[in-house]
Amino acid sequence: MKKDVKKQAQPDQKRFFDWLRRGTEALHRGDIAKATRFLERAHQMEPDNQDAALNLGGAYILAKKFAQAVAVLEPLSERVPHNPMVWTNLGAAYLGNPILAKEAEQLRAIAAFERAIELNPIAPNVAYNLGLVHLDRRENERALHWFQRAVQANPHDRDARRFVEQLSEEEV
Repeated sequence: MKKDVKKQAQPDQKRFFDWLRRGTEALHRGDIAKATRFLERAHQMEPDNQDAALNLGGAYILAKKFAQAVAVLEPLSERVPHNPMVWTNLGAAYLGNPILAKEAEQLRAIAAFERAIELNPIAPNVAYNLGLVHLDRRENERALHWFQRAVQANPHDRDARRFVEQLSEEEV
């Protein structure tokens, strides 16, 4: 009886890792629809696997399925609260479409992005995203602070530099 369980577990595990690999590869290629299909299958098989959940959340964000991303990423943030990428993705999911984001969504996004920065002070693009949210909120001093942090994290970030120059000129 034990051999039958072991034989069945191996094909399921192999199938899970195959779906995860194929979904991750499709995500890297930018084939979001295909990535989502594979990653949904992997996540259904192993909902506690953080790689499957994180990649599925990212795929949902890229597909603009923000509520679905939140549904996957919030439980993940409770299971692995020290992973800055979880908080980065959760911030993006909370924010959704920045143009349409309401204050509550912006505040949730800010809190998640700040948690990501707290865990990794040079988390890619997080300071820049915080700058954008504060800029949309017309909190120019806070926006300037985050754009300056973005330039510190990535001195080649031309957009962040442009915002720093623009906001610095406004202060004078």
